[in-house]
Amino acid sequence: MERFVVALTRTCGSGGTTISKMLADDFGIDMYDRKLLRLASEDSGINEELFAKVDEVVKSRLLYRVSKKVYNGEIIPPESNDFVSDQNLFNYQAKVLKELAERESYVCVGRACDFVLKDYPNVLKVFVYAPENICIEREMERQGIDRRGAEKYVQSNNKFRKEYYKYHTGKVWESPYNYDLCLNTAQLTYEESVKLIEGLLQTRFGVTP
Repeated sequence: MERFVVALTRTCGSGGTTISKMLADDFGIDMYDRKLLRLASEDSGINEELFAKVDEVVKSRLLYRVSKKVYNGEIIPPESNDFVSDQNLFNYQAKVLKELAERESYVCVGRACDFVLKDYPNVLKVFVYAPENICIEREMERQGIDRRGAEKYVQSNNKFRKEYYKYHTGKVWESPYNYDLCLNTAQLTYEESVKLIEGLLQTRFGVTP
């Protein structure tokens, strides 16, 4: 298989972003997280600041908690009043992810990529997690903050990710049924986690770094 995608979902503080970077470096491919916002902006013509604003502002809204708008592949046209809605901004990110999957290998962090690319045969869906107390300790060290601040940071980020995922996919974020591989980084080093993912990529798609 010439192209593959690793769609990596992670809990806050689990090390998923670091693992994604290591994996992308090993294969010499791109990792898309917030960089996806720029590509979606270029594709849609919508200011990148609007995409970034959605990432930040909607965390405080009730939107994802009380409603659901499962992604179905549609793009809302520019003449619509909903062209720059939260849903359409997600739609354009999904459109870019699909187009990228047709022409290159990459690692995607979050963005419900596992759901967006669910019909693509060349996608490995990975969930990276760790117990909350471990994640809190890691964020204390990474950010140089106290336990209370780290606890709030981890819990609020995980809450948003859970609600975001449910809103756009209709599925439960932490469910193992969504993924091909679930890794507990309290039991594994980041290097060991990368090797496990690479081993499954070799088994599934015949690719090696």
